Amino acid sequence: MPDISEKQDKMMSYETLRSMLKDDNIDDFRRDFLELHTYEQSEFFLELDEAMRTRLYHFLDPEEVSDFFDSIELEPDEYEEIFDTMDARYAAHMLGAMQYDNAVDILNKVSKEKLTSFLTLMDRKDAKEIRALLNYEEDTAGGIMTTEFVSVTSLMTVREAMRHLKQKAPGSETIYYVFVVDEERRLAGIMSLRELIIADDDEYIGDIMTGRVVSVRVSDDQEEVAQIMRDYDFLAVPVVDYQDHLVGIITADDIMDVIHEEAGEDYSRLAGMSEIETASNSSISTAKNRLPWLVGLTFMGMITATMLTTFEETLAQVAILGAFIPIIGGMAGNAGTQSLAVAVRGIATGEIQQASKVKLALREMGSGIITGVICGAILFTIILLMYQSPVLGLIVSTSLMIAMTLATLLGTLVPLLMARVGIDPAVASGPFITTSNDIISLLIYFSLANAFMSYLI
Repeated sequence: MPDISEKQDKMMSYETLRSMLKDDNIDDFRRDFLELHTYEQSEFFLELDEAMRTRLYHFLDPEEVSDFFDSIELEPDEYEEIFDTMDARYAAHMLGAMQYDNAVDILNKVSKEKLTSFLTLMDRKDAKEIRALLNYEEDTAGGIMTTEFVSVTSLMTVREAMRHLKQKAPGSETIYYVFVVDEERRLAGIMSLRELIIADDDEYIGDIMTGRVVSVRVSDDQEEVAQIMRDYDFLAVPVVDYQDHLVGIITADDIMDVIHEEAGEDYSRLAGMSEIETASNSSISTAKNRLPWLVGLTFMGMITATMLTTFEETLAQVAILGAFIPIIGGMAGNAGTQSLAVAVRGIATGEIQQASKVKLALREMGSGIITGVICGAILFTIILLMYQSPVLGLIVSTSLMIAMTLATLLGTLVPLLMARVGIDPAVASGPFITTSNDIISLLIYFSLANAFMSYLI
């Protein structure tokens, strides 16, 4: 983490650059700005107002702006604001100079009118590559891959392959691995750059490559791709179509974005929200995202209210029972949410396989029994000391133990069942589990209270 002095130096540097922009000191600005890391360039750019950004476009060419635009991630309305003040031809050339997969991510967030305009004004080759990527679903391997890669054929010699790499490398996003294709551009093998460098110049690529290649399909979900790259520690993975033609690669930086995005989605759903919310969201859009869950939970809450009405006579006879409803419901909800978090994370990371699902359910149920017994014993002791009523203590503590056990089991089984039928397990959100456990815990609590009513009165 940068210390205070480093932050101060950065802010002073940005202030100096801002002064250069304002004073039209183009030579000094270009010298200092282009020495910055692309992340720092993007950070400086986003701090500028509309007028200063317009000046910056006159100081830098589209290719230089594209370098730091690769590091920018904004909301759709923020991209719209930027492109509203940027000349359309300038913007088209800038997007065409970006890494194609990053340009596609941006174009997916702008209006259809701007998208069409930029593709029309763009260089024909760049537009063709970007249009091809726009045809893929956004959350698939095809949607996050880049077509800027280098491949060699199995019939090339090492000398020919090295010459080919030198020619194509400037237009490639990265060269972690050398991908090998056959005459029909089907993925045939792979080798590291190190293996290529140390090989004899006259050897054929087909003789030294590794024929077994781990690849992904263009239609594979981006979350599955992230798991593969994590499991194999890949820096890049090849993407093939249904006929095994090599059509692109996915790099580690793309997967980091995917992991961040998927984690944000799961967090939102666990919190009972349909979409990821940001600080820039309006009150209306925030309410729109949260309302479906809250309305559903309101109807579920009515079940709880109906149950309380059903047991109204029980509460009337022993009013003290009402004091422990929040404790039992709250503890069951907390226990269920903990199990839910473990199950959702295990499913998302691929840690939970078919054979381990029963083991996980039994472990969580065992955990619920142990924690329920301990918490129940503590609560029994407190009730005994405060109210001198062992029967009341027994009812409350037993209800708590059973409710916590069932809650942990429910928190595990619900996401596993949803994953099995193809529904995102994160949809089994914390509020949903909590409300369900409220209903179950109240049913257990008042059923026991009714059974032992004669001992309470």
